Parts: sequence; structure tokens; C-alpha cells
Amino acid sequence: MAKNNKLYGLGRRKTAVAQVTLTEEAGQRQVNEIAFDQYFPTISMQNTALQPLTTTSLHETHGFMARIHGGGKQAQAGALKLAIARAIVEKDESYRKQLKDLGTLTRDPRMKERKKYGLKSARRAPQFSKR
Repeated sequence: MAKNNKLYGLGRRKTAVAQVTLTEEAGQRQVNEIAFDQYFPTISMQNTALQPLTTTSLHETHGFMARIHGGGKQAQAGALKLAIARAIVEKDESYRKQLKDLGTLTRDPRMKERKKYGLKSARRAPQFSKR
């Protein structure tokens, strides 16, 4: 799926979906056509999203363009992390073990539990009154 030195990756977390194009332009980091630092304002979200690039030491030589929709900002950062990791593995299989040991290639299966009938939320029952 690599065309013109561009690598593609898809990542999901909860209801967030991230599609990433990894390029060999170090300064280019955009999410939904907004600068990466502006889209993810906190350092913790930035570190989460860039974890695969920093552990493989590709953060100095590679950049990315991402399209993200759905979910909250934390879920979007997690989806971006998975998408970047998958694109890096597509570039070079030798990074697979390093990223697998770190846990960035594992899709987090935790989702919000659905609301059940007869309850106020997923597990919260109506208040019981004896009298």
C-alpha cells in the first residue's frame, strides 16, 4: 500500500478512527489539516500519539498527515498511536517486535457498555423504595 514513499496506517480506539499517511518530511505533522500541537494541546496526548515514532527514533526523520473522526481527544490520540505504529511496521518489519513489546500494535478493545432496558444507564438501576 506504499506509494511515492508514503505509508498508510489505520487505527481505532473506542469510536475514534484515525487514517495516517506517514511521510519522510520531518516537520510535517498535521491532524485534520490543523497543526499537531494545536489539535492535541496537552503534552500527555502528544506523547501518547507520538510514542511509536519516538521509540523507533523516526520522529526526527518522519512526519505524518492524519484524518481523525469520532470519539474524544484521548481516544483519538490512542487511535493515532495505533495508526502510526501500523504505518511504521509497513515501512520496515524489523520494528514489529519493538512496537509489539511496547504494546502499540495492540488494538485496545475496551468500549462503552450499552444501556440496558429497565436501567438508567448500563448498570445503574432505578432507586429502590421499600415504602
